[in-house]
Parts: sequence; C-alpha cells; structure tokens
Amino acid sequence: MPHFPTLRLVGAKPDALSILSRSATLSGIDNSLAKEHMVLLTVEGLKKQYGLKHLFSDVSFGIDDGDKVGIIGANGSGKSTLLKILAGAETPDKGRVMIANKKKISYLPQDSPFNPEDTVLEAVMRSSDRVMDLILQYELVCEKLEHYHSEDPSLIDTMSELAHEIDVLGGWELESNAKAVLGRLGLYDLTALMGTLSGGQRKRVALAHALVVPSDALILDEPTNHLDADSVEWLEHYIKRYQGAVILITHDRYFLDRVAMRMIELDGNTASMYTGGYSSYLQQKTVEEEQTVRDERKRQALVKQELEWMRGGCKARTTKQKARLQRAEGLVYAPVKEKDQALSIDFGADRLGDQIIEFHDVSKSYGEKVLLKKFEYRIRKGDRIGIIGPNGSGKTTLFEMITGRVQPDSGDIVIGKTVKIGYYDQESRDLDESKRVIEFIRDEAEQIKTKDGTVVSAAKMLERFLFSGSQQYNPVSTLSGGERRRLYLLRLLMSAPNVLLLDEPTNDLDIPTLRVLEDYLDSYAGCLVVVSHDRYFLDRTVEDIFAWEDGGTIRRYPGNYSVYLELKAAEKQAKERAPTKKEPVRQKAAPVQTAKSRRLSGKEKKELERLEQAIALAEERQGAISAELAAAGSDFTVVQRLGDELQALQKRLEGDMARWSELAEFI
Repeated sequence: MPHFPTLRLVGAKPDALSILSRSATLSGIDNSLAKEHMVLLTVEGLKKQYGLKHLFSDVSFGIDDGDKVGIIGANGSGKSTLLKILAGAETPDKGRVMIANKKKISYLPQDSPFNPEDTVLEAVMRSSDRVMDLILQYELVCEKLEHYHSEDPSLIDTMSELAHEIDVLGGWELESNAKAVLGRLGLYDLTALMGTLSGGQRKRVALAHALVVPSDALILDEPTNHLDADSVEWLEHYIKRYQGAVILITHDRYFLDRVAMRMIELDGNTASMYTGGYSSYLQQKTVEEEQTVRDERKRQALVKQELEWMRGGCKARTTKQKARLQRAEGLVYAPVKEKDQALSIDFGADRLGDQIIEFHDVSKSYGEKVLLKKFEYRIRKGDRIGIIGPNGSGKTTLFEMITGRVQPDSGDIVIGKTVKIGYYDQESRDLDESKRVIEFIRDEAEQIKTKDGTVVSAAKMLERFLFSGSQQYNPVSTLSGGERRRLYLLRLLMSAPNVLLLDEPTNDLDIPTLRVLEDYLDSYAGCLVVVSHDRYFLDRTVEDIFAWEDGGTIRRYPGNYSVYLELKAAEKQAKERAPTKKEPVRQKAAPVQTAKSRRLSGKEKKELERLEQAIALAEERQGAISAELAAAGSDFTVVQRLGDELQALQKRLEGDMARWSELAEFI
C-alpha cells in the first residue's frame, strides 16, 4: 500500500512553496475554463427584527455560481443576521431563501461554537461529509499507531481499509487541500485542545473548517479577523481561485476591492446591488447620491412653481386644473428620503510633554519563544506608528507591557509624567455588559468637552455615536459585536488620551465608522501606535512601520504599509541583482553596529536629505506620467516614450528607497 502523508504537522512547518503550489492546484481553475454560471441562491422579500429592533424589511437579490459578493452596511443593519439566514442558521420573519438543488454551503459565523475537548484536527475535520469523516478516522488511527509505537494488527487493518475507501472516493486531494489551508493559517499543532486556544486561534480553526469542507458556496462572516497580513493575502488568493460562490462580510477594503465582483449594501430596509469591488461601489454610490441631490433640487423647483400657480387664485373647475392641483399636492407631500445619520468624533487630547514612552533594552520571552530582544526606541511627539508581524510574534504583549499588565523580562519602559494612555484592546476587557449603555458612558463622565470646547451630555454624545435614545437604555449585552466595539471606542476617546494604543481597531467596526475614525486620526494631536493587519487602515493612519522579524527583533520602515511593501520589494530585487562570484574574496568582517550605537555621519545626513527630495520629486513625476499616459490614448509614440521614462524612474526610485531605508534606521 502506498504511504499517504498524514495531516499532523507537529514538529516542523511544511515547505511554503509546496503548500502554495498544492493550494493553487486544488483551490480552483482559471476563470476562462469555468462553466457557464447558473443561479445558486435566490432571496425574496426577507424581513427580520428582534423585538423592537428593526433590521430589514424587503431584501431581495440573487447569487450565481462563481459569484464573489461583499455585504456592507452600518453596524446593526443586519449583515451577520442576513448571512445566518442564507446559511439556514436562522429563519426570517417573512420572505424566503431558495438554494439550487443539491448545492452545499459552508458557513463561517462570527462566533463559531466549539467543543473544548476536541483537538484542532477533530474541530477542522468533523463534518457530515463522508470523505472528511473518513479522513478524520484515518488520521486518528495513524496518531494512535505513531503515538504508542503500536503494531496492533487490528489498527493496521483499520488504517488500510480507511485508506482504500478514501482512495476510491478520491479523498486524498481533499486531505492535501486541508494541509495547505492549515499550514497557511498557522495551525501546526493539531493535537492541541480547543479549550486551550485563544479566541483568535479558535477563529482560524473555524475558518480552516469552512474552507476545507467540500462546498459549492462559502458564506464567511469577518474571515480576515485575527489573521496577520500574510494570511489575509493568502486568503485573498484562495478565494479568487475558489470555483464556487463566495458571500462575505469584511471591513478590509483592499480585500473587498480585489475579491468582490459585486457589492450588496444593507440600508436598514432593503438591499442595493452594485457591480465590481469596493472602489467601484464608491464611484457608483457617489453618482447615485449626486443624482439624488439633483432630483431633490428639481422637485423643490417644481414645488415652488406650483405653489406660485396655486397662490395666483386658480379655479379648480376644469378636469385639467383639478389634475394639476393633485399633482402639486403630490409634489409638496412627496416623502423625502432622510439623510443617513453620520457618526461624529470630536474629541481633543491632553497636553503632551517631551518625554513620552522610552524603551531601554526591553526583552520578553515565554519559555523558549523569544518575543522581544533588546528593543530600544524613544517615542517622539507626532509619532504615528503601525506595528505588523505574524500572529503570536508579540505585538499585543508589547502593548500589555506599556500599560503595565505584563512585565518585561529585562530592560525598562519609561512613561512620561504627562502621558495619558488610551488602550483599545482586542477583547474590550473594560466593557461591562451587565450595565445599560448610558450607565457605561456616565461612569466615565456625565459631561464631555469636545475639541472646540463645547460641553456635551453623555446622552447627546451617544447620539453622535449613533446610539438612539431608546437604545441607550438597553443592556450592553444586547448590542451587536460592531456596536459594542463602537461603544468601547467612545468610552476610550472620552478620556482625552494623548497616546493611543489601538490593538486591531478594525475588527468588528463597520466601514462607515472606520472612515470617520481615520478622518479623526488625521488631525489627532497625540501619539498613535496601531497594531493592525488592515492594510488600508495602516495606509491611511501611520507614517512608520515597525515590522517584527526573526528572533524578536523589530525593524523600522519609514512610510505607511504600501511604502513598506515597496521597500521590501526593492530590497529583494537588490539582493537578486547582487553579483555572485565563484571564488569570493575573503574579507575581514566589519564590526556590527547596533541601532543604539550607530549614528549617521554628516555626509550621510546630507545624503538622506537629498534622497528625501529625490523620492518626493520622483513620486510627483510618476503621477504626472500616469496622467499623461491616460491622455495619450492610442498615440503609440507618446505612450512608448512615457512608458520608457516611467520604467527608468521606477528603477531609480527603488534604489533610492532602499538606500533611504538603510539610513533612516539610524535617525
């Protein structure tokens, strides 16, 4: 009997290239080879409410095979509830969902139930699907044989029978796909019990299960939560290659833009469909809103005209005059769509002194795992730092050390006397769910002073954060996940912190809230330190990236996340272009200079200034070339000239940015 590799990955991580190639082979085929799309799912007139809380009353749309659809809308608009109804986990108050015959749907809820006694392997592979059940039984038998070094003939016979049945059903392909998914989601110890895992780890197990189960459609509620940037990028490619339909909710706007073929927006009543990804949705939404404004102006002009006619003493005797009166009344009393209420963030920050937060040779380990090694940095006024790294690298632990909840193994963290820290943690630990919404806010303050000095009551401030008067007297436990995070954010900002530590702030917040938060952070006067996997949020809010690297070291990259990616790409190209010799000349190694001891020379400082100017000019010219290319149309001569110039400019820019990165480390 041929040897079949088992799922158990304890000990060594699988080769990344083999995982990628296997995943690419098994996850889908090129779109050009896809079959003609058929209707997979039809939704007609869905209505849902909980008690007095109205979610939606007339939602209708259709999903075809192969569709990739993003669901968006404000917190509390019913996005997660809609997915539950589509997956059959809840029933609507009215309306129906029709699914094509024999189509299988795999569902990832926001909070997946789990058995704490299950191993990761059992949680991922447990399913009503026959092949998955056989693979699970096969893996458990293999584990017994390996763990007990057993040669029990009955176990060997069972393993052979299971392997044969899996072979007949073509199940080894499913097993290989499962290995690829588990590896890319960082799930290596498949014997770990679910009850011992963190919330983020359990979410990744649930995601792995949803992706592995054979299905014709994936319904995913916030699949990017608790994933690092590399895992999000992998998931993005996986979904693109997935042959079936995908319906998902996510706050990650880059993810939506690259994955979604259509967008469905819930507005508290019905659903509106838009073609394309997130950026296309924004364009269509802008056109739609401009048309609404034009229609309202036209209506107002007609109302004015008809009122003047009526004031002229019209005699409603003829049929035409009566019809015109009715038309005038219709215009005057026509319902006007209320403008959506917008969230308002208007808080100041306490004065900040020169000494903020200083790290002096800070190290932290858990057992043999080194999280941080001799970290040295002094946060300065105006710093806007984004922290990135793999899950488990120590990003949250760094915040816990700053706030004193965890102590470093060695080194010191010095906090300035004027520093007032606002810590927005992932778990919302200070959120008391037993209290009413208004009580939770009043515990911080009855009156809140805004940036312009205006004093606002707690109730009024809750209204600015989109909590209606009736909702303010509900228990916090009745709020949706996104509403709880929004309430927690309000309580945090009310205290006027001058140093904000935001740990995965985009988890569970809706896109409209994120856009307002980003605008607020643009003018925030204090220091900002963000841990996030959300590439769009990092691009909008930070000016330096601190990347966790091997061995607990942190490296600083000037610029936002997109600049960081460019710098990494430039470094990779520089290494690939570096000449290699068959017989390298041995030279005496130069002494290593740490960031603490290394200082820029006067010549290097001038070089850094020159590079900054050159990069700024090059980026400005890049934009101009792009505009000229768009205007050139089919003029081949102009296009070729501009293309050559752009290529040479990008090559020079890559080299300048790589050198800038080297020098900027020692500022």
